Amino acid sequence: MKETITPEKPKPAGPYSPGIRANGFVFLSGQIPLNPDTNELVTGSIEEQTARVLENLKLVLEASGLSLKDVVKTTVFLKNMGDFSRMNQAYGSFFDSNPPARTTVEVARLPRDVHIEIEAIALDGHGKYPFTK
Repeated sequence: MKETITPEKPKPAGPYSPGIRANGFVFLSGQIPLNPDTNELVTGSIEEQTARVLENLKLVLEASGLSLKDVVKTTVFLKNMGDFSRMNQAYGSFFDSNPPARTTVEVARLPRDVHIEIEAIALDGHGKYPFTK
């Protein structure tokens, strides 16, 4: 069984779900640095963009009753790997202890020509883990 998670904002820009709860996990679609109140892109520094992306992921997590503490894996897509250290610093401020596993890759292009997108997988905090006894 799967459950769709759709927060009030940010709204998806296409035919996909912001989050899906299934088999003890919540899978979060990639988020870009979009201000959920104005639907305008955050075009500041990579640190500002990273923070906005992670805030957007938090909104989807909160809609599922979870938080960043429940995230076990992220994938960061960067337009320019030269931004890695500055992105990493901003990212680290959101995961200050027990950070999730992470993969970071450089990509040629992202939606709306943004510089960063992050997707995540979280453990379902509702005690529905299929692997517990």
